Amino acid sequence: MAHRVFNFSAGPSTLPLSVLEQVQAELLDYRGTGMSIMESSHRSPEYDAVNESAIALTREVLGLPDDFHILFLTGGASQQFAMIPMNFLKQGGVGSYVDTGTWSSKAIKECQGIGETHVAFAGKGGDYAHIPTDDELDVPEGAEYLHITTNNTIKGTQFHHTPNVKVPLIADMSSDIGSMRRDYSAYSMLYAGAQKNLGPAGVTLVAMRDELLQKSNDELPTVLNYKTPAGKKSLYNTPPSFPIYVVNLVLQWIKDQGGLKAVERVNQQKKDLVYGMIDEHPEFFRGTAEKDSRSWMNLTLRLPDEAMEKRFIAEAKAEGLGGLKGHRSVGGIRVSLYNAMPLAGAEAVCHFMKQFMAKG
Repeated sequence: MAHRVFNFSAGPSTLPLSVLEQVQAELLDYRGTGMSIMESSHRSPEYDAVNESAIALTREVLGLPDDFHILFLTGGASQQFAMIPMNFLKQGGVGSYVDTGTWSSKAIKECQGIGETHVAFAGKGGDYAHIPTDDELDVPEGAEYLHITTNNTIKGTQFHHTPNVKVPLIADMSSDIGSMRRDYSAYSMLYAGAQKNLGPAGVTLVAMRDELLQKSNDELPTVLNYKTPAGKKSLYNTPPSFPIYVVNLVLQWIKDQGGLKAVERVNQQKKDLVYGMIDEHPEFFRGTAEKDSRSWMNLTLRLPDEAMEKRFIAEAKAEGLGGLKGHRSVGGIRVSLYNAMPLAGAEAVCHFMKQFMAKG
């Protein structure tokens, strides 16, 4: 096997090695068809089985009831930012948003171009270091929905509770879906770009209650109306078949690990190791998020100065620890611990942090 590093990139991110090996083994001849699954017709029985399996595994792994439609779309979370208000923000209605970082701000901007937009919580003044409690949310009565971003990759914060609100709850879960147990059925809609915890870039998972789907705007162009892919099991037009095939394998991998309970246990161990190192040495490592708002997936920190951060990143890369540079908009260090990052990766980065600190 070629040399593999510990890839801490925030996305596209590391994938389970066993999944990559299965993709490699099946790449040229998918299960005796004599062709790759990426060459197969999306109308073929072989691909139909992949699609049906991915839908079923999404429902099973996340614990979603039968009234949820499972869709595989393109355009990433960014396309969902626009599609949500286009479909659900009625004339005279209000779309309500919780602003906890860059991606929620982008969702707000898209809604503002479509209709009335209300910010139920504005985190920018606190440098997006805090996740609001329910008491801090100002959700207008009768809002069409409340939109949250459950995990914020740039600032390293995460919702550790599901907001209890009286309007449909919609969540961008791109960077923490399937990473821990939560009541996914408490949401009217959730969506996630696959490239963090579910598979490669190129496909976006959307799960939506039928009750919400029926409210979608029928005056939209066909491909922008959620009813179109929902009515065709995402096969209205050619889907991103190869990424969906990989998502199916990753969902099976999660199931084989023991489901969300087992994945959560390992993720907790990983984040406890790294945050433990940060908290034990506050004079050298400074976490950027409030402790009760810290992300399990994207652990953000600063060192005493930027020159030291650059050296940290370069020396870590030389040791086989890649992708530790913070987002270009904020700098610093970011340790992304998605599901496929093994415990050994967290142990390795902690060992490096200790060695680097000793050198000063």
